Amino acid sequence: MRYDRDDALDLQLKGYRLSTAEILYYMPDHPAVLQSFVWQHYDLAPDYPRLNRFLTYWHREIDAVLHSVTVGRKALVQPAKVEPVAAEFLLH
Repeated sequence: MRYDRDDALDLQLKGYRLSTAEILYYMPDHPAVLQSFVWQHYDLAPDYPRLNRFLTYWHREIDAVLHSVTVGRKALVQPAKVEPVAAEFLLH
């Protein structure tokens, strides 16, 4: 799902944060080979309902076996940074 800037800001104001999950998994016929999948969406911490729905779907529909899931999130709504101007140029 793609978000435009207004949708992303609206979600952030409702408490959603951009969440990234690295999912390590293996196929049943090759249990010694770990593979990685990166999932990213706006989700609500600490319960992560959207990620849980995805992992439930994965468990039910995909043959790959989950090894581990590492989740990180970033608070995107932050105060503006003010930096002083080093020079000013005027054009006539």
